[in-house]
Amino acid sequence: MFETLQKATLDKIFVLMAEYANDPRNNKVDLGVGVYKDEKNITPIMRAVRKAEQRMHEKANTKTYKGVVGNKEFSAAVVELALAGSVPQERIRTVNGAGGTGALSILMSVLSRARPGGRIWISDPSWPNHWPLAEQVGLKPHSYPYFDAKSRSVDFEAMIKTLDGLGPDDIVLLHGCCHNPTGANLSPEQWDRVAASLQKTGAFPLIDLAYLGFGEGIEADAYGTRKIVTWVPEAMIAFSASKNFGLYRERAGVAIAIAKDAASADIVSSQMQNVIRATISQPPDHGAEIVRIVLEDPELRAEWEAELDEMRNRMIRLRVKLAEAIKARSNSADFDFIAEHRGMFSLLGLPESVVQDLKVKDAVYMINDSRINVAGIPEDRVGELADALLKANA
Repeated sequence: MFETLQKATLDKIFVLMAEYANDPRNNKVDLGVGVYKDEKNITPIMRAVRKAEQRMHEKANTKTYKGVVGNKEFSAAVVELALAGSVPQERIRTVNGAGGTGALSILMSVLSRARPGGRIWISDPSWPNHWPLAEQVGLKPHSYPYFDAKSRSVDFEAMIKTLDGLGPDDIVLLHGCCHNPTGANLSPEQWDRVAASLQKTGAFPLIDLAYLGFGEGIEADAYGTRKIVTWVPEAMIAFSASKNFGLYRERAGVAIAIAKDAASADIVSSQMQNVIRATISQPPDHGAEIVRIVLEDPELRAEWEAELDEMRNRMIRLRVKLAEAIKARSNSADFDFIAEHRGMFSLLGLPESVVQDLKVKDAVYMINDSRINVAGIPEDRVGELADALLKANA
């Protein structure tokens, strides 16, 4: 049976994780894997999450199934968090996904049924898994311009020119906030223009909302998503609780579909449920229930929001420190963009040879395209990291 198979290509992030784990050097720095880390280089369990989980253990009396749509209260709380009433409830349908990736897979599967072999437009660059997720369900990925490698900022005019040329059969995958891998994000005014473009062309927005609260705060980060869903009749959103709740291994996500009316929404809901039943049968619930408890309890929610603020502000502080350390050593503004970007990532624009030198000579690990996880920067070694980057890029 297996003689017909060839070895599949492994994801570069997981390859890098293995290399880092096997590196015996004590000075190694992990800027690769996309998880938040605190000042002790640990991905912490958030305080409100721990309390919610303890409450679950005390009150739980069953581990039975939640049903194909999953934890409805979790989904409702996430919809309120992300959309804040910007769309009438009768037009919204949800199912739980196995993380944000699972939610994306569900939504793309339904879109592929609606438009078999349809075109989906993905930013250049984007999260590496977006492309194979689309291909897996039979959609045809295409790239739209997004990042100007010279200015290290959004090439918005090129982006909007491409979007303006699309039609009602096209799907546009948008990063709701905190663009991965670049860290360069749309301004509110640019989101307004994207929404107007989608309204005019009829192209369908699929929004990946994986980092809500990691950029400028929950309300500011939700601006683009809320703007779009109020301007177009149909949209889909994949929400992930992995980063903003620190629930990476719990795989808590929500697939959100917005239709033009309740009847259409019911049809989309049936399709989403059909996808789940034919793949994982029923979604996981442990992480979903944690998030539900946190968002429904005013005291826990306030504690969660405060810790989320701490995490975001720490990443901003690390950005500023690294940019200032590089500038102080080089007398150049070439890396000032690090302080201007937001979210977990920035794309440094280093050649792959430099990235390899940093790994081999300085034990600094990052993705081959020079994406760094800002949260992985050791705050007490910022100067050392700045020296390594400048030396390798000299």
